[in-house]
Amino acid sequence: MNEIEEAKEEDEPLILEIAINVGVFKPEEIKALGEILREYLNKGRASGYEFLVYRQNGRVMGFACFGPHPLTSGTFDLYWIAVAPEAQRKGVGKFLMAEIEKRVKAEGGRLIVVETSGIPSYFPARKFYEACGFYLKASIRDFYAPGDDLLIFAKWLLV
Repeated sequence: MNEIEEAKEEDEPLILEIAINVGVFKPEEIKALGEILREYLNKGRASGYEFLVYRQNGRVMGFACFGPHPLTSGTFDLYWIAVAPEAQRKGVGKFLMAEIEKRVKAEGGRLIVVETSGIPSYFPARKFYEACGFYLKASIRDFYAPGDDLLIFAKWLLV
């Protein structure tokens, strides 16, 4: 049985394991993910974040973190989306994205923004965003480090 639901305390180790196993995130990014997840688990939506997990036969196979962008009206950020390597290219990411869009719309959202890296290892992520209807709207050269550009994708939701 497959389902998407809000992350629970017991999901924390599996979420972090997935983030590590996808092989693109730096140790400091994994640490930041853990801090954001802990904040969410302690405060829920009051943290400014929402965490969803995709379960397949009870096991977490993917997760996403998103939330409203401060000081905007209807703009949301997608902070993280990752799928366990063994579940990639099987629709898990698209199921998560569809649920994110549904929840963002229900909260009055009209725009989702994603910031990602321009290095080659992030190419599959960029293609995924494009396949989900996101458009590259901006880039900042050497943002993260020399040779590592910031790419900003956006998707406007029909309300």
